[in-house]
Amino acid sequence: MASPARLRMVLPVLALLLAVPGPAVAIDCDETAPCAVAAGTYHLAAPADWDGTTPLPAVLFFHGYGSSGAAVVGIASLRDSVTNRGYLLIAPNGRDPEPGRQRSWAHQGSPASGRDENAFIAEVMTDVAGRVPLRRDRVLVSGFSQGGSMAWHVACFMGGDFAAFAPVAGAFWRPHPEACTGGPVRLLHLHGLADTVVPLEGRPIGDRWHQGDVFEALAQLRAEAGCGSQPDRIFIEDGRRCRTWTSCAPGGELELCLHDGGHELSGGWLDRALDWFEADEDINIELIPIFD
Repeated sequence: MASPARLRMVLPVLALLLAVPGPAVAIDCDETAPCAVAAGTYHLAAPADWDGTTPLPAVLFFHGYGSSGAAVVGIASLRDSVTNRGYLLIAPNGRDPEPGRQRSWAHQGSPASGRDENAFIAEVMTDVAGRVPLRRDRVLVSGFSQGGSMAWHVACFMGGDFAAFAPVAGAFWRPHPEACTGGPVRLLHLHGLADTVVPLEGRPIGDRWHQGDVFEALAQLRAEAGCGSQPDRIFIEDGRRCRTWTSCAPGGELELCLHDGGHELSGGWLDRALDWFEADEDINIELIPIFD
């Protein structure tokens, strides 16, 4: 790790490099016309006032079972929560549905298979960065329902490739991963106490599949990140009961927020998640390893 003196010298240079504009580009992966990579497709939405050159932070958002990236981009409240904050919205599509099935994700434990989701997401991020000036160090991964499970999957196996994670109403499926290989992560999870579609404790899906337990998954991440068993802070905010673990290894921070509702993405939640995400931006810049 660089000394504080070196950081003071190089941070202005880093800020300049991150802000260097390239040629203006137009977003051509919109709600109706996806962009394609070898393993699938995705959609984009940029801030309305973006100049086409300034590098953008991003939210990578995974849709729920049976939905699509086009539907994510087409939900004005969701899209605007991201783009009005100056973020690029990246909305991949789950696997193309088989006959009689819905579009879904082949994450850890999923009934779906046939696609390496880690490779697909890596392809998507590389393709996006080739089309749009992207702040690759400032990407928040989120998703709802089975898309929340995808966010947990990416946090576990690709955690070091993204800045933070904010899944909603979805977690690991069984069998839970034996170990997460992505390193300590920042993760904020939202779930409804009355959720019967993806209960906090999980539930069986048919005879072979089983949604996992959110509390067990959080305990695993806490242990792997060296967090204490007890939260560092417990608070109530806008009707949500939250607890936060911050005494963790570098790069680790966990927060669980529960609300009284069911299987839903609460209004205003993405703004709350982005507030949480942005709280550590200065720290993340200081820890970029190119200084060594």
